[in-house]
Amino acid sequence: MNRSIYTDFVETEVPSARRTLWIVTADIKDLHVESEGRFRPFLDVLDALVRKGVAVRLIHAREPGPRFREDFDRCSALVNSDLFERILCPRVHTKAIVVDDRLAFVGSANLTGAGLGAKHADKRNFEAGFIFDDRQHIDELVSWIDSLYLGNWCHSCRRRQYCPDPIADDV
Repeated sequence: MNRSIYTDFVETEVPSARRTLWIVTADIKDLHVESEGRFRPFLDVLDALVRKGVAVRLIHAREPGPRFREDFDRCSALVNSDLFERILCPRVHTKAIVVDDRLAFVGSANLTGAGLGAKHADKRNFEAGFIFDDRQHIDELVSWIDSLYLGNWCHSCRRRQYCPDPIADDV
């Protein structure tokens, strides 16, 4: 809970990804993590993973703020590599991270400093979540995320008029 989500999962498990890292979040902001004794943007971690050949998928509900976009623009692997996929769906409220289809976090924390970042304990949101490695549950979560990413719900979405960049074009 709270900071342990960061220390037990974001700080240790996310950088250990070898094949895939899928992240789903409602809100996305400038998030920093501790690495080698200093704090750096979480996007640097994602950029380094992509450079190592890890496929990173990021699904979020809102456009990120200017600080996030500035950090993103400096991450050339995220900007230029086909291994990084990012989509926006305004209906997403899920908060989940899946590492290599072997370990997952599902909880209340968004991809923000106060949610999943390296914030001081007295400045964090009160968050809850679960880390699990059950094969069946991970398969179900991965299938659901993939279905969202492919735009399978776009055809029946009744909020299409609010979607700035529809996933499925043929609706």
